[in-house]
Amino acid sequence: MATALWIAHVTVTDADNYGKYAKLATDAIAAHGGVFLARSGRYEQLEGTDRARNVVARFPSLQDAKDCYFSDSYQAALTHAKDAAERDLVIVEELD
Repeated sequence: MATALWIAHVTVTDADNYGKYAKLATDAIAAHGGVFLARSGRYEQLEGTDRARNVVARFPSLQDAKDCYFSDSYQAALTHAKDAAERDLVIVEELD
């Protein structure tokens, strides 16, 4: 089964609330088998919209990534991010 990546590009507009989101989201992601590969490290924007926070997490499968997103624990975390950031999030299945 192919693994899947969450790829998020974020502009934080309220650091306090986004920090609450990040703490809760980290726990939810780990509970669904997710591990962070990149999290706000150095980057170079080559095309598209520049967002200062870039995050990549790997999950065991596309279904695990979706289950995490729609889980009660992640949705609770997400309430803190809704008005605290501009975000783009995509789930991409990796090649076998």
